Amino acid sequence: MSARELITDHLDLWTGAVTHKSGSGRNASGKNGKIELTGIKKLRELVLKLGFSGFLTDDTPKAWESVTLGDIGKWGSGGTPTKSRREFYGGDIPWLVIGDLNDGIVRGAESCITEEGLENSSAKLVPPGALLIAMYGSIGKLGITEITCATNQAIAHCIPEKTKIDLRFLFFFLLEKRESLLDMGQGLAQQNISQRILKRTKLDLPSLDVQHRIVEKIYELMALCDRLEQQVGDQLEAHEVLVDTLLDALTRSTDAAELAENWVRVAEHFDTLFTTEASIDKLKKTILQLAVMGRLVEQNPNAEPANSLLARLSEERQAWLEGKKDKDPECATMLRKLKKLSSPNPPFDLPSGWEAAHLIQLCKILVDCHNKTAPYTVSGIPIIRTSNIRERKFRLNDVKYVSKETYKYWSRRCPPQPKDIIFTREAPMGEAAIIPEDKRWCLGQRTMLIRPMLNHINEEYLLLALTEPNLLNRATEKAIGSTVKHLRVGDVEALAIPVPPLNEQHRIVEKVNELMALCDQLKTRLSECGKTRSQLAETVVEQAVS
Repeated sequence: MSARELITDHLDLWTGAVTHKSGSGRNASGKNGKIELTGIKKLRELVLKLGFSGFLTDDTPKAWESVTLGDIGKWGSGGTPTKSRREFYGGDIPWLVIGDLNDGIVRGAESCITEEGLENSSAKLVPPGALLIAMYGSIGKLGITEITCATNQAIAHCIPEKTKIDLRFLFFFLLEKRESLLDMGQGLAQQNISQRILKRTKLDLPSLDVQHRIVEKIYELMALCDRLEQQVGDQLEAHEVLVDTLLDALTRSTDAAELAENWVRVAEHFDTLFTTEASIDKLKKTILQLAVMGRLVEQNPNAEPANSLLARLSEERQAWLEGKKDKDPECATMLRKLKKLSSPNPPFDLPSGWEAAHLIQLCKILVDCHNKTAPYTVSGIPIIRTSNIRERKFRLNDVKYVSKETYKYWSRRCPPQPKDIIFTREAPMGEAAIIPEDKRWCLGQRTMLIRPMLNHINEEYLLLALTEPNLLNRATEKAIGSTVKHLRVGDVEALAIPVPPLNEQHRIVEKVNELMALCDQLKTRLSECGKTRSQLAETVVEQAVS
C-alpha cells in the first residue's frame, strides 16, 4: 500500500479523530480553538515515520550510513549581552530567542543587538541556512534561518555540511525525533537538553539523492495534510454557524409554544448538529437562557403571580430582619440597603405573571467574604476559593483548609450553611454553586454568600438565574479593574433577577436538570467516540511503521 493510499483509505479516521479541550469557566470560548485535530496530527507523525523508514522512496534503510548529528555539521549556541548595558541592544543584528522559532523558516526577530553587544557576549553570528533548535523549556522547537542573526543561549544551531546532508532532511529528522528529545531532557526547575546529547544523537543517513526524494515526498504529503486540515476547519466553522443560527432561533421564541415549533427543526438534525463539545456547551447555555426567559415550560395562567409572591417575601423578610437587627449588625445593614433600593429594570420582556427583582431583595442575608487570604492548615474545614467553583458545581480536587478559629473569624458575618449559594466576584466572576447538605465550608476570598428566602425562592432556580450567560454579559458592563475584571459588592446586590411564580420555578428546575442530563450523556458518548478514533489512528500509525 502506498503512502497516499494509506492516507485516503483511512480518510474518515484522520479527519474524524479529534480531541476536545475542556474550557474553563463561564467565559470559556465555544470556538474551534477548543478542538485539536488529533487524527491529522497523527497523520503528520506517520508521514515523518514513513519517511525515515524508507517507505516513501522504496529505499531500504539497511544500506544507509549510521552517523551522529555531530558528524554532519558544525554545532554551536548563542549568548545574551549584559542586560545592564543598554548600548548592547537596539542595533541591527537580529537576536533570536525561543519565542522566535516557529517550526519553519525564520525571517526576523523581535529583538536586535549591536556589534558591541555581540563582541561582549558569547553570542555568535549564525549564517542563513542554519538549523536552530531550542534546548530549554520548549525542547525541540525548530527553525531554519533565512537571515544572518545571533541567538541566546537557549538555542543551539547547526551549520550542516552540504555534501553530507540536506538541511531540510535534518529539519524533518529532528521534528520526528522531538518526543524522544523531550524524554532525554534534564533538569528539575527547567527541562533542558545539552549540545552534547544532541551531537551524540544517531541518524541513519541515506545518499543525498535519496534524502532529496524523501524530503520532496514529505513536503507533498504534508501539503495534503494541510488541505485536509483546512477542509476540516471549514467544515467546523460552517457547523458552528449552523448551530449558532438554530440556537438563536430558539432564544427568539416568544413563548413555549413557538419554542416547540422551532425545536422541531433542531430535533430533526440533532445527531448532526451536536457533534462537538463546543456545540453541546452552546446548547447548555441556550437551555439556561430559555429557562430564565420563561420559554422552557408552559406558564400556568392560574398560578399566583410573582408580584404577590414578592410581596409576601418582602413582608416575611422585613419581619425577620427587624427581629434580628439589634443583635446582628448584618440584619441592620440589610434593612438599610433594602430601604435605599430603586425599582429594578427587567433584563428582558418578562412573561405574564413574572416580575424582576434585585438579587438582594430575594435574600434573607447577602454578605461579602472577608477580603484577605486565609491562613491555611494541612487539614480542618474546607475553604471555598473562586477556583473551586465551575459550571454550578464545587470542584474540591484542590481544596485548602482552615482551622476552627480561622473559620469562626472568617464566618463571623454569616456562617455558610446548606442551600446557601456561593458567588464569585472575581477570578473568574459569575461562577456560583449551592452548598450541599451536611457540609461546613468557609467562604473564601473574592466570593459572596447568598442566602435565599427559601419559602418563596427555589435556590436551584436562583442558581440558574445567576449563571445564565446573559446575566454575566449584563454584569460585565459594570465590572471594574484594568487587569482583572471584578464586580463590586453593590453591583452583585443590584443584579436584576427574573422571578416566575413559585411552582413554575420548580418546573423550570426540573426541566433544566432533565435536559442537562441528556447533554452530559451526549458529551460522554462523544468523548468515548473521540478516544476510540484517536486510539485507532494511533494503531494505524504503529502498524504502518512496524
